[in-house]
Amino acid sequence: MSLLTIRHLDISFRDKPIVRNINFTVRQGEWLTLIGESGSGKSITASAIGGLLPKEMRITAGRILFGNKDLTCLSDKEYRKIRGKEISYVFQDYQNSLTPFMKIGKQMDEMIQAHCSFNKKERREIALQALEDVQLPAKRVYDSYPFQLSGGQLQRASIAMAVMLNPKLLIADEPTTALDSITAAHVLEVIANIQASINCAILFITHDLRQARKYSDAIAVMKQGEIVEIGTKENIIYHPCHPYTKQLWNAVPLIRRSSSAKETDLILK
Repeated sequence: MSLLTIRHLDISFRDKPIVRNINFTVRQGEWLTLIGESGSGKSITASAIGGLLPKEMRITAGRILFGNKDLTCLSDKEYRKIRGKEISYVFQDYQNSLTPFMKIGKQMDEMIQAHCSFNKKERREIALQALEDVQLPAKRVYDSYPFQLSGGQLQRASIAMAVMLNPKLLIADEPTTALDSITAAHVLEVIANIQASINCAILFITHDLRQARKYSDAIAVMKQGEIVEIGTKENIIYHPCHPYTKQLWNAVPLIRRSSSAKETDLILK
C-alpha cells in the first residue's frame, strides 16, 4: 500500500528551477533511500514533503500525496497537525533541532501536548518509553538540558521525539553526518529497530553508500535536481543502468566479486 506518492514535483528558488520532475512512491514499512552528491536536491525534496521549504523556495508543479491527502494544498496550520505526529523528521543538525535552554523532557512534553490529549503522567510515560526505546538512560536524559548530553545522545533524543507518537513516515535527513562512525552505526541501528517495531516508512537521505546498501529496500539516485535512476536495492547496486549510478559504485574503494554478480560483496571502507 502506497503511503507517500510524489508525482512530477518541481521546486524553484527565486523562480529558478532547482528540483525537476521528481517521481517516487514509498510504501508502508518501506525504507527508501535518496542518494547523490551534495547539492543534488535530496534535502530540498525531503523538506518539501513536510512543508519546510525556505521562504525563497516554492513548489511550482506536481503533487505530494500522503495517503489520500495532497500535501501541496495544505495550509501552515494543517501542516502543523500532521508534522510530528504522522510525518516526523530527524535532521542532520541535531543540536539546532532542540531548544538549548529547555530540558529534554519539557520539549517532549510540549510536543505530545500539541498533538494529543494525554494527562501529565501519561505524557511523561510516553516520553520515558521513547527514550528507553532509543537505548538512553531515560530518566536522566528526560531531566537533562541538551548541553549536558553528548552528540550521539542528542541525536538519539531527537529520534525519540520524532517517533514517540508512532508516525507513519519518518524522514531522516543525513542523521549521522555530524557523528563519528561508531556512533553513527549505532544511531542507524536504533532507527532500524524502531522501524521494525512500529512499521513506519522511512525516507532516508544520505551520500554514504554503505548505509544505503545495508538498510534500504529501494534506492533513488539524484543528480542536479533530478532522479536519474530508481529501483530495488539489488537492481541499483548490482545492475545499475544510468552512468552516474555506475560512477557512484565505481567509487567504492574495494570491490570483491564472486562468480555470480548477485553475490558481489561490496567492501565499503
